[in-house]
Amino acid sequence: MAEGGVQSRYVKLTKDQGPLEDIKPGELNQPIDVPQLHVRKCNECGQPLPESFEPPADEPWTTGIFGCAEDTESCWTGLLCPCVLFGRNVESLREDTPWTTPCMCHAIFVEGGFALAAATAFFHGIDPRTSFLICEGLLFGWWMCGIYTGLFRQSLQKKYHLKNSPCDPCAVHCCMHWCALCQEHREMKGRLSDNIVSPMTIVNPPPVQEMNSASHSHDDTAPSSAKSSEHTSLEMQAL
Repeated sequence: MAEGGVQSRYVKLTKDQGPLEDIKPGELNQPIDVPQLHVRKCNECGQPLPESFEPPADEPWTTGIFGCAEDTESCWTGLLCPCVLFGRNVESLREDTPWTTPCMCHAIFVEGGFALAAATAFFHGIDPRTSFLICEGLLFGWWMCGIYTGLFRQSLQKKYHLKNSPCDPCAVHCCMHWCALCQEHREMKGRLSDNIVSPMTIVNPPPVQEMNSASHSHDDTAPSSAKSSEHTSLEMQAL
């Protein structure tokens, strides 16, 4: 029975079924809590995780931030052309991004700031007001470069589950920019070399053999020892 003694409009299907109440307006639009849907999800992709899943532990960096001499090629590239080294690092981490795009952004922030400061000093001379403008422009460009490259370092740490440094990734690039670029290049270079697939071996099938009446009669007359000596050779070629 509904409230107020009004008879329900629903018909009972069985005798044992109790009286049904009328559905109130908006009652069907209420959210339903399903306990089975309360599962852990990945912070990166949002996929549900199994109950037995345990997040991987943070791994240390394979090389220190001051180990630039361990890879002389990246050391010289980072010292002379840091924009090129940064572009290669981004391309190795994100295959859909060409190295030229981050290289140009890095060149605008760092190399462009140095060029602007040199041009200002050349055309306006060195005086207190000009020096203040030069320092302000350099600090702004360096700060923007630290934020841009620090976001890339943070993505690298998340991908390989690397331990966070005592300082923020942006602060690391602002204080030790060239050393951080070389460390990131060595880290990806070492991890990508571990994922190289070992060379495979290709086995070529034997050539197709045809049999005619003449060869059949010749095989019948040949001794059994000669037949047993014949074998099929396999050609193996390393890929």
